[in-house]
Amino acid sequence: MATDIREIDTGTGFDRFARGWHCLGLAEDFRDGRPHAVDAFGTRLVVFADAGGELRVLDGYCRHMGADLGAGTLRDGRVACPFHGWQWDGGTGRCAVVPYAKRTPKLARTRTWHNAEINGQLLVWHDHEQDPPPPDLLPPAIDGFAEGRWSEWAWRSELITGSHCREIVDNNVDMAHFFYIHHAYPTYFKNVLDGQTATQLMHSKAREDIFGDSPYYHPDSLLRSEATYFGPAYMINWLHNDLGDGTTIEVVLTNAHYPVTQDSFVLQWGVAVAALPGAGPGQTRALARAFSAKFSEGFLEDVEVWRHKTRIDNPLLTEEDGPVYQQRRWYEQFYLDKSEVTADMTARYESEIDVRHARREWDAEIQRNLLERR
Repeated sequence: MATDIREIDTGTGFDRFARGWHCLGLAEDFRDGRPHAVDAFGTRLVVFADAGGELRVLDGYCRHMGADLGAGTLRDGRVACPFHGWQWDGGTGRCAVVPYAKRTPKLARTRTWHNAEINGQLLVWHDHEQDPPPPDLLPPAIDGFAEGRWSEWAWRSELITGSHCREIVDNNVDMAHFFYIHHAYPTYFKNVLDGQTATQLMHSKAREDIFGDSPYYHPDSLLRSEATYFGPAYMINWLHNDLGDGTTIEVVLTNAHYPVTQDSFVLQWGVAVAALPGAGPGQTRALARAFSAKFSEGFLEDVEVWRHKTRIDNPLLTEEDGPVYQQRRWYEQFYLDKSEVTADMTARYESEIDVRHARREWDAEIQRNLLERR
């Protein structure tokens, strides 16, 4: 019997959801005069705009008889249950009106969820200890977004089943998958873990065997990427696209997710392009949609892998695979009580991968692929 076989440890999984800010979608999509049901964190939420236009998030099931408030209506800025008409205030969580009753029960109160709008998106705070969010943990505003210096978001979302959302966070340190999934190869790759942030710094070039026939391909093009997770579920990725002809297009990508159950999550990504000299808003929006379509191809290839892979808690790594275990240790802090978070989970850690060997092998593979087509 062989004793040197590497067995896969699938682990025990998480028994709670991550503490932190989670993006539910574009804020304006919830301001259409009706309540919206959102399945998240193993339960159902209801999102709606109150009479003043402020977005509110409540538990989604009515405390009277358990009906779905997302199937209700809005009355005077409150969400009215479709079953018996009880009206729930989004700011206090209290039932303000029971239309057919002389008195509203004193105990008629539901849970309100802390939320915030940033970068045109609605974020909701989850904490299994039920503490409010510290002010310094809200993800930052994208410079110039509120002032209109970027296009509107080209937005996509995808429900992923059969996988935990840790899978997408692992990608932050996964240098090699960019060649096989995203059809580029890194020329520089570094990770920095620090406190509640996890950053990926990368320079990459498009694969000539994949994109060489495109009129937009240039051998001297370079993508300079700075991507940071602000907490466990919300990433901002600043992308500087040097086209090889002296032109640089500035793109920002938000890569966000929220858990539905312990083995499913909603992945969302949005692309915005900085205003270009001489280009009107329509041209900039079209460019954002084009970038989004290209990024979406890669995301959906990731999704296809996740849907068929197994959970693995003991991945077998090479030195070019990046600090997977260190980042997972960083990620673990969001699933523990705050009193249980240890210093090694939040301490600053830097790792730069030597990509020279990988580049030589990938260059050779690209040249073989090109020769086979001639």
